[in-house]
Amino acid sequence: MDSKKIYLTKDGLEELKEEYKQLSTVKRPDVLARVSQARSMGDLSENAEYVAAREELSFIDGRIDELEELLKQAVLIAGTNGHHKIVELGSKVILEVKGKKETFMVVGEWEADPKEKKISHESPLGKALIGKKVGDKAEVEAPAGTVVYTISSVS
Repeated sequence: MDSKKIYLTKDGLEELKEEYKQLSTVKRPDVLARVSQARSMGDLSENAEYVAAREELSFIDGRIDELEELLKQAVLIAGTNGHHKIVELGSKVILEVKGKKETFMVVGEWEADPKEKKISHESPLGKALIGKKVGDKAEVEAPAGTVVYTISSVS
């Protein structure tokens, strides 16, 4: 991985730390025990349990390495807490589009989850919102044409 900053909210950072802790202190030791037990069963060339346990261990080790890198590069998003009223990382934004209101949270790319209404600051909508304030309009090019969002609230 490069040394790009990984922007995370407090909740997102805690989730990554918890996943790291679970993998390194619970799952990895369990899989190591399975590898050891399968190895003691004799012929490894025909031992499906050994092969499966080694593959799972390899996957867990890869994810642990990835999480270590993410956590090293993590930058905590402070959030505005109503001080600035300008959209930035960590802002909760209420947008009005075609008479309907929708609430979004602007987060770093690792935390983005459209189903949870968490949008990346690097997404087209996220880029259009950053730096805007209440009353501003944000235009986003979509396959069906330009969509215009009006910012109703920033917190």
